[in-house]
Amino acid sequence: MLTWVDPGRPLPSPSKALQDPNGLLAAGRDLSPERLLEAYGRGIFPWYSAGQPVLWWSPDPRMVLFIDEFKLSRSLAKTLRRVRREGRWTIALDRDFEATMLACAAPRPDQDGTWITPLIRQAYVGLHRRGQAHSVEVLEDGVPVGGLYGVSIGRMFFGESMFTRRPDASKCALASLVALLREHGFSVIDCQQATSHLASLGGREIPRDAFLDRVATLAAQPPPDWSAMTMEFPDV
Repeated sequence: MLTWVDPGRPLPSPSKALQDPNGLLAAGRDLSPERLLEAYGRGIFPWYSAGQPVLWWSPDPRMVLFIDEFKLSRSLAKTLRRVRREGRWTIALDRDFEATMLACAAPRPDQDGTWITPLIRQAYVGLHRRGQAHSVEVLEDGVPVGGLYGVSIGRMFFGESMFTRRPDASKCALASLVALLREHGFSVIDCQQATSHLASLGGREIPRDAFLDRVATLAAQPPPDWSAMTMEFPDV
C-alpha cells in the first residue's frame, strides 16, 4: 500500500517501495527544499505529473554513471576538439539555473507534457539558492544551446534533466561536468532510471542497496566550494 506523507513526517525507508522496478515509495504535498534534501540524502527523488500529488521514488536497480566509466565516443571527442578550436561554443556553470530548468521542461516530440512543473521549478530554484542545485550551460554565440541540472550533496551528484538544441550540445555539457566532478573528488552521478542514451554514455544499473550505501558515504563528505569552480570543455 502506498504511504501518504504529511509535512513534518519523514519519508519511509526505500525498502518500503512497491515491488516493481520503478520503486514508487510514497505520496504527499510537501516539496520544500528541506524535503528534497531529506529525499536525495536517502536515495529518493520526486517525479509526478501536473495535477498529481508529489510522488516519491526509489528504483531497484538504480541507473548510475561512475565518473571513471564515462564513455567519450570518437564523435563526441571530435565535437569537443572542434568547439575548443572554433570558440563559438562556451560553457558555464550556474549562469542561469532557472532558464536551464525551463529549457529542460520545453515540449519534446517523444513526450506528452513535462514533469518539470512550476512547483518543481520553484523547489529546485530554492535548492540552487542554497548552493545545492547546479546547472551547466552550453552557449553558442552567447545563446544557450544545451545544458543540464542536478542536485549536489557532499560529494554526490544527482542528475535531473538535460536539454539540447544543437547536436551533441548536452553531451558536451555532461562531458564537462564529468571532468569537473572528477577534479573535485566525485565518483558517481545518479541517473535515476535506465535509458539507452545514458547506457551509451557509460551508465549502468546497480542494486538499490549498493546505491544507498554509496549515497550514505558520499553525501556525508565535505562539499566542494561550487562558487569557486569554473567550467571549461575538457581537452581530449
